[in-house]
Amino acid sequence: MANKDAAFGLKPSRMMGGAPYSGGQSRYRIASGLSGAIFQGDLIQQLTGGTISRLGAGDTTPIVGVFNGCQYTDPTSGEQVFSNSYPGGITAADIIAFVIDDPNVVFTVQANAAFPVADLFGNFDIVDQSPVGDTASGRSNVELAVSTGATATTLPLKCIDISQDPSNSDVATANTNVLCVIQNHIMGVKGAGLA
Repeated sequence: MANKDAAFGLKPSRMMGGAPYSGGQSRYRIASGLSGAIFQGDLIQQLTGGTISRLGAGDTTPIVGVFNGCQYTDPTSGEQVFSNSYPGGITAADIIAFVIDDPNVVFTVQANAAFPVADLFGNFDIVDQSPVGDTASGRSNVELAVSTGATATTLPLKCIDISQDPSNSDVATANTNVLCVIQNHIMGVKGAGLA
């Protein structure tokens, strides 16, 4: 059966070793006025000045984790806003991002093509779909770029298994859901991928 084509960015699935994901996340700062939206499920990179931003396809900057929402004081209304996404261009001194930053979290991500079992343990880049996220739900549209599989340790994702979701576990058709860990993490780069 063909896989369902519905990108959702990176979604926490479990921990390495099989333990369940407990919902842990940490606070990081987004600079006032940062342009560009960040969606729930986007990869996050470190910036100079102690802040973070969205990591785009092809970027080899070390990864902090996966964006899981934010809070800030609305500069117009003065009210506290909690959101799955950061819309970009917010002028506020208190923009806090919630990031899933444990390097042992296993994420589920949709591949942009068929993902054969033979590609497991390879390192992969992401692909930015257009639009990069859904403004209604706040969810990312990032997918794993199957054609980028390589040994390079600067690639963001290392794939370790195929999802057991019956709607997206077919390795012969596009949009296979894959389990992965962050390869190029700020807390330690994992090993080279298999060719």
